[in-house]
Order: sequence, then structure tokens, then C-alpha cells
Amino acid sequence: MPIICLVHMAESHEDPYIGKKAMMFCLPDGWGNTVCLDSFKGKWVVLYFYPRDNTPGCTLEAMQFNAALEKFADIGAQVIGVSADSPESHQKFAEKHNLSVLLLSDTEHAVLKAYDSWKPKTMFGREFFGTQRDTFLINPEGTIVAVWRKVSPRGHAEEVKEVLLRKKEGK
Repeated sequence: MPIICLVHMAESHEDPYIGKKAMMFCLPDGWGNTVCLDSFKGKWVVLYFYPRDNTPGCTLEAMQFNAALEKFADIGAQVIGVSADSPESHQKFAEKHNLSVLLLSDTEHAVLKAYDSWKPKTMFGREFFGTQRDTFLINPEGTIVAVWRKVSPRGHAEEVKEVLLRKKEGK
């Protein structure tokens, strides 16, 4: 089932997570490696949460972040995508779409819940919990400096890059 959020929200200046230290975590990637957020200390981190591998909106978002990876790396930023999908699903997703973006698996929803991105949803009259499409910009000191909630994937990677450049310049 495609999960596409049609509401585009700009960077939130009022999100309660802004100014707080990012919660540290370790999660598996699609190749059996454990990746810890604190291993990126001293770098900017774009941490984005997405609902499901291989759905139209999530594929678009991953491909746009993937296309911008070199630009993010040039400005000292690591992009990390997190969903509740299994590591095996991430591996297949990355291989199918030739993705280099780092995808981590949170099957227990602990990180999703910690960042308030595991939310009740309704689709076709059915209620369930699922991942809300959110992005967090974390500075090199580990503080969350920008948050986007319920984002639309189209153009989001570029928007995040522009905000990152402004934050890096101190604006």
C-alpha cells in the first residue's frame, strides 16, 4: 500500500525537540553492521524517519537524499534514514534503487518513539501505529537545531540542505 503524505510542512521553529540533545542510539543497517549516532559526533547529521521501504513517497525521498549525498558530505553532513523495516528490507531497497544513503532499521520502534515519530494513523478507516515522515537536523555538538514534521518528500532533501547551509553559517 503506498503511503504518501501530501501535506508539506516547512521547518518548525517551535518543535519541543529544538535545542535538546539528540537521543543517542545504535541500530542495524541492511548489511549487518551496527551504526551508532554518536559515531558521527563532530559532524552535522540529517536524521530522517520514513514509513516504508519501496513505497512511492519513501522511494522518492530516499532517492532525493541519495542524489544529494555528495553535496551533504561536502558541507560536513551525514544523512541517515530510519524506518521500522527489517535490515533485510533495507538491503533489498538499497540494491533495487542503487541507494548509498545510510538506512537503519528500528523494528522495535524505540528510536521512532524517542523522536516522537511513531504515531497513530488512519488509512481506509483502519487505525494503526506507523512512522510519521519527520526529519531532524543535528549539529556537530549533538543538539537538534531544526525539525520538519509530516513532510512531503518532493524537494525535501534540497530544503534540508538549504537550512543546513544557513545553520552552518550561523544564520
